[in-house]
Amino acid sequence: MDISIRGEHLEVTEALGDYVEKKLNRLERYFETPLTSDVQVKLSVVKGLQAIEVSIPLTGVLLRAEERNNDMYASIDLVVDKLERQIRKHKTKTNRKIRQDGGKRDLFKVEVAAAASYVDEEEDFELVRNKRFDLKPMDVEEAILQMNMVGHNFFVFSNMDTDTVNVVYRRDDGKYGLIEPAM
Repeated sequence: MDISIRGEHLEVTEALGDYVEKKLNRLERYFETPLTSDVQVKLSVVKGLQAIEVSIPLTGVLLRAEERNNDMYASIDLVVDKLERQIRKHKTKTNRKIRQDGGKRDLFKVEVAAAASYVDEEEDFELVRNKRFDLKPMDVEEAILQMNMVGHNFFVFSNMDTDTVNVVYRRDDGKYGLIEPAM
């Protein structure tokens, strides 16, 4: 597994880098074949907390997790636990789909000795609310103002410049982000 570690406003020491690699390499046991994509890791300090973000691109699945804690080593442990839960969640669904499509090889290992104590459960997602509203054409700045007026951390709008549906959102650093469809 190739792991790319970068620090944002934080020096990545050799000990810290080794710890990240040791913990993330534990995840390899869940995969049938070695990962060919690079695992991206970002270590940073956000609002006084030690943060780690990990992205593992797989075929048809992007495993992504982030954690924050007072201690960077605790954040690393927590993010690996979160990734293991994601792998377990996707394992059954992905392997079932591959078998249904006539595939011969599973993406995830069917059994892992160290993780044999868990029970696969399919998670049911309960939709508890459905909203419909007209999308008023506006520019990004107006969408940010509207979002702030309603007190939400995101806002869906029709971008008058591109004639597409976009989402503006408030980032953890207090700045804003824009999500728009790929063209």
